Amino acid sequence: MAKKKEQANLIDALSEYKEEKNIDKNTTIKVLEDSLRNVLSKMFGSDDTFSVIINLEKKGDFEIWRTRRVVADGEVEDPVRQVALSEAQAVDPDIDLGEDFVDEVDFKSFGRRAVINLRQALSSKMLDLQKENFYHNFAGRVGELVTAEVYQG
Repeated sequence: MAKKKEQANLIDALSEYKEEKNIDKNTTIKVLEDSLRNVLSKMFGSDDTFSVIINLEKKGDFEIWRTRRVVADGEVEDPVRQVALSEAQAVDPDIDLGEDFVDEVDFKSFGRRAVINLRQALSSKMLDLQKENFYHNFAGRVGELVTAEVYQG
């Protein structure tokens, strides 16, 4: 139940921000993916074994999938890239040594610190996009007199 509420909050927040700051949907999705990958890199040292799937239209959520190579029990040298055979077989009994094991990573298990990092990364990237859009809107109007309302934010 809490996950659905969090997903709804994510979608509402991104949609509201997208409309308020005049940033298109594809750019918003790209910013969210880049921010998630940034958090994954900080937590695991690299994000190259992770796939981020963002589905804002139907479900209104995102999924993080990790691909790791199955190795013999006790031979796991890099837990980000490798998984023990017994652990993989607990989920998929038909998996063998050397195969790729794909499992979903629950973002809630990352903890409070990851959420704070994600929020900071999202805010920073959205602010950069907003400044870029603002610049492009007025770059061609150099020399024109423009009447506008300025709000301090």
